Amino acid sequence: MFQNFLIGLREGLEAALIVGILIAYVRKTNRAFLLPKIWMGVSLAILISLGFGAFLTFGPNGLTFEAQEAIGGALSIIAVGFVTWMIFWMAENSRNLSKQLGQRIDAVETSTWGVILLAALSVGREGLETALFLWAASQSAGSGSLALVGALLGILLAVLLAWLLMRGVLKLNLSKFFKWTGAFLIFVAAGVLAYGVHDLQEAGILPGLHHLAFDVSDTIPPTSVAGTLLKGIFNFSPATTWLEAIVWVLYVAIVLTFFVRSYRAPKVSPKTAVASVAS
Repeated sequence: MFQNFLIGLREGLEAALIVGILIAYVRKTNRAFLLPKIWMGVSLAILISLGFGAFLTFGPNGLTFEAQEAIGGALSIIAVGFVTWMIFWMAENSRNLSKQLGQRIDAVETSTWGVILLAALSVGREGLETALFLWAASQSAGSGSLALVGALLGILLAVLLAWLLMRGVLKLNLSKFFKWTGAFLIFVAAGVLAYGVHDLQEAGILPGLHHLAFDVSDTIPPTSVAGTLLKGIFNFSPATTWLEAIVWVLYVAIVLTFFVRSYRAPKVSPKTAVASVAS
């Protein structure tokens, strides 16, 4: 549940900040007539994201076990790719987010559908990424309805935080927020990736299903408190194959190294970028 709460909080905050920046920019430039179009685009993005989530949840039902495992494994790996790209994209572009959105709204303001699509695409990307990664994380952790509760709580908190930030009521170092949540999500994504590999092994697409790197089921039973927490937060499996372990280690080592390097160069805090538009 916690990992889904964090995913909902981080992705929800990104989406809410984008909406807030768009609204603040059109108000600042005396173009409030664009607000209904922006909200139409946001509503469209939400509906598409919910539909995509429903398709992921109910679409594979009725397929063979191997087919379900193959689809689940492939989607888990795709989800990891999206969330990895999202982590680095936010680290690189957060400093110029307000400027980019302002330039895009300037370019399409004369077109009703242009404004709607701009808002839909800006928010919809976050929504689709969230739906896919939440589904993959929930499948790997086996959290079921708790995943939805955690995600909803995270999204609600994100909307509240974004509103407080845009109103100037709350001071939050967004650069540190995205840095630390990004680092944590790397470990979550590594677990989802390992689970996706396991699914493909179950489907017979990848080898090594019965070659275990370790099995600590006796020490950390899957049903124990520690086993449940590790599974729910990091997708830890007490019985891990060699291929899963290798993929996990390589992903964390490579992605975390580049992630740390991306924050070494001096950057403008997203807080500053948001404040410049909201003022």
